[in-house]
Amino acid sequence: MMKVGLLSGGNSTEREVSLASGKSIYKACRDLGYQVKILDPIDGIRSIKDSILSVDIIFNGLHGGDGENGEVAKYLESLNIPYTGSDQLSSATCMDKNKTKTIVFENKFLTPGWVMKNKDSDDIIDIDLTFPLVVKPNDQGSTIGLSIVKNKKELRKAFELAGKYTSSILLESFINGREITVPVVANKAYSIVEIIPSHDLYDYECKYTKGMSEYICPADLSINLSESIKDLALKVHKILNCRHYSRVDFLLDKNNDPWFLEINTLPGMTETSLLPKSLKASGIEFKDIIQKILNEAIKS
Repeated sequence: MMKVGLLSGGNSTEREVSLASGKSIYKACRDLGYQVKILDPIDGIRSIKDSILSVDIIFNGLHGGDGENGEVAKYLESLNIPYTGSDQLSSATCMDKNKTKTIVFENKFLTPGWVMKNKDSDDIIDIDLTFPLVVKPNDQGSTIGLSIVKNKKELRKAFELAGKYTSSILLESFINGREITVPVVANKAYSIVEIIPSHDLYDYECKYTKGMSEYICPADLSINLSESIKDLALKVHKILNCRHYSRVDFLLDKNNDPWFLEINTLPGMTETSLLPKSLKASGIEFKDIIQKILNEAIKS
């Protein structure tokens, strides 16, 4: 019987989200007949080395921080332990929104205009973008520290908020449109989920507070448009060298053009998270998603 080590918790700003994902992944692994050991690297991944070496494979259920920025992947690779999710380089790239957008832009895909600023920059007003803007930490997930601003006064406040979480801050043109997300599992894009938040943007509160957002899956799109967006998501997943699974976020403008926002290499994995919601629309149950991901990790 395969022994699965489940990384859950950790010490990032997304610890609670990871613990929630971990509960669902643990149950699925047990239902699949695996021995499962929950490993919480709250004191860092190296603090649980012996536990890691006692299992056959690691399911990375962490979100944010070292779990998602490539550091955990790098350490697991040094131990020659197979693990789920993207490798060190891809994880580091995708956690860096500026790098990700640059690669996507260079591949001729649409992404909102942006600039990067250091949190100590004294020239944040001197930017070649027009309001409204989206201001967010360059290396955080779950929309932590994110704001929409309509003028210079709001920009300064948003800059201070984002600066609490990181030293690098992304300023991005705001595009009014429909928020959609596309899961990719085992090199296949699945049903598009449309997100209708109660706020102007799908922020942390809308993500994790029951009733604060409406989800439509599959999204109400023509077959041709849906297939082209799914194809785009898979292309993004591949050009960023992601492994096993990801979730690609877009904004669909009034002309139905999809604008790439970001990619999540370790998306939420509770049974009500967006990736499982999408695959369920295709008749795939949660435990079978976990099995697909484990199968991909074993093959890697």
